[in-house]
Amino acid sequence: MSHVKDIADDFLSLFLPHPCLSCGTHLVRGEEVLCTACLLDMARTDFHLRRGNMLEQAFWGRCPVERAAAFSIYNRGSRIRRLVHLLKYSGRKDIGFRLGTMYGSVLAESRFTDGMDMIIPVPLDPARERHRGYNQSRHVADGLASRCRMPVRSDILYRRGGSGSQTRRGRYERWENVEGLFAVMKPGDITGRHVLLVDDVITTGSTMEACVNALQAAGDVKVSVVALAAAQKLTV
Repeated sequence: MSHVKDIADDFLSLFLPHPCLSCGTHLVRGEEVLCTACLLDMARTDFHLRRGNMLEQAFWGRCPVERAAAFSIYNRGSRIRRLVHLLKYSGRKDIGFRLGTMYGSVLAESRFTDGMDMIIPVPLDPARERHRGYNQSRHVADGLASRCRMPVRSDILYRRGGSGSQTRRGRYERWENVEGLFAVMKPGDITGRHVLLVDDVITTGSTMEACVNALQAAGDVKVSVVALAAAQKLTV
């Protein structure tokens, strides 16, 4: 039966080809979102293999983070930047889940997630989520969860209101903009637990810092953080 399905998929792909979202090449069977060449060419960090890596160091002195990792480096010319843009602004929720699944496999195989209890996506500005129709970090979290075998809890961390765009703000302005913005519901569900906080991209770390502080204010909580991408300036 699966053989028949493969033939049907190949036949349909002749008329409805799916392009690689990075280079535009026609995807073949077994490829989703990105072609194999672009996947191999994507800059990987391998932070999950190294304690005290540069992303973890970016949080030192700011907030206590157990582990920190990112799938790729986010800069002007990076492949991941285009994918994150499509995920956030073009309705391509499948990108978040697909890349989350890929990264989840990497993290699970390396035992990065051993001892962690749940995945918490960074909440989106409520008005922005209504306009967009989804929270991109939730789709990344769902992809991670499919491989890391942990529940996704979107009912733990919430955003008190809107913060406006962070894009044109400096690092200190970003921190001021999100300080005290996040709070925890059901603190008893995370007391004594190790949670994995997930976002699509970490630029200055200010949003992650505010989320970590809110989670830890709820009690005895360990927090690790991961993202699909981290800005190069945070990792050099």
